[in-house]
Amino acid sequence: MAYFVYILECNDGSLYTGITTDVVKRLDEHNSSEKGAKYTKARRPVKLLYSESSTNRSTASKREYEIKRFTRLKKLQLVQKSSNKDTN
Repeated sequence: MAYFVYILECNDGSLYTGITTDVVKRLDEHNSSEKGAKYTKARRPVKLLYSESSTNRSTASKREYEIKRFTRLKKLQLVQKSSNKDTN
């Protein structure tokens, strides 16, 4: 089963990082469900800025931890780098 690490931008401009097996479903939960994270419930709507796949939960969790330790600037650079790949 594939896991994904994702970064959301909240309505207040803050960034949220998490993991999931279904990015679309999880984004919907963050925006409209009680299953959304407590942090994002108070900052709706949220939008997906970035996601990357991992082979298993362990590697996804390690990557999530790594990204959460990034500065805001470094997270935004990761998002931008990913966006540039998508357009080239």
